[in-house]
Amino acid sequence: MASTIPQPMAPTTANWHWKNKTVTPWAKQWFDRELTTVRVNGEGTEEVGIERVVEVDGDVELGQRKSKLITIYDCRMVLNWSGTASDGTAVSGKLTIPEVSHEITLDGTSDYVYEWSVNTARSPAVDALFALAKSRLPPALEAKFALFPAAIIDTHGKDLTVSAQASRQGTPAPSGSTTPAAVSSKPADAALKKKADGPGVARGPTKATNTTTVTVEASFMAAADDLFSLLTDEKRIPHWTRAPAQSSPQPDAEYSLFGGGVKGKFVSLSPPKEFVQTWALSSPTWPSDHFAKLTTTLDQGSDSTKVTWTLEGVPLGMEEEINRNLQGY
Repeated sequence: MASTIPQPMAPTTANWHWKNKTVTPWAKQWFDRELTTVRVNGEGTEEVGIERVVEVDGDVELGQRKSKLITIYDCRMVLNWSGTASDGTAVSGKLTIPEVSHEITLDGTSDYVYEWSVNTARSPAVDALFALAKSRLPPALEAKFALFPAAIIDTHGKDLTVSAQASRQGTPAPSGSTTPAAVSSKPADAALKKKADGPGVARGPTKATNTTTVTVEASFMAAADDLFSLLTDEKRIPHWTRAPAQSSPQPDAEYSLFGGGVKGKFVSLSPPKEFVQTWALSSPTWPSDHFAKLTTTLDQGSDSTKVTWTLEGVPLGMEEEINRNLQGY
């Protein structure tokens, strides 16, 4: 009896499942390469920098959950620093950073902690260089740490994301495929509602696309102005997307969420009550050059704020995919 070979999962389905990749050895090499380039200068001839990465203790992983790539890492670092004092003395010491993690780098849950020591015999010139190291090396190191999550995704994201193309030689389908409504599943009062208001037609430059409208509602125990900022402020968006974002909340300014998985432009803003955006999903299932319109309204009550996301122009046949993505967060 002939057997039937199962068809492979569709990319959107395959990317929906949890996947994980340990990248700790690569991360140690990245830190060793990048951190040893950090050097700063004083007002005169003083200069100091990271000489060697002695130890990186911890795990670094990249996960994919429901089409979104998530960096997972928590490391303790020991670094050797060295420099030259104003009188020509060679100075060296040790720097321990107890925690370099996703939570500090992207979520901003706490500040970095630096534990310093100096090996060279103390003198006024040595002490001045030590002070220079403690004041100027941390900002330079934190600038490097800020690049680390994107470097993980850029290097290893293609290994977790299934492409819709016949050949895996091309660029994989972008991992981000959820809308800002993803935050709605976290509050206890979240209530999701999908509403098809009847098909419409969105006309692009090449062909017409039959569309419908999807609406999602959620209630948050937070003030409307705080939620408005959380949804539009480039520095706060990664708190709920756990991915890089670009956002300048002003009319006609472009935005990008989930590392480029969702993109568009701001159309209008009426803080803290409403903002309107064009919206496109970077996915093989989303029509090329097609933009929907996302209207986000915030209605503040006495003890909570109701947020409504109305996405007009969702291509017919994608309602369940969009709704499933929304329910995943």
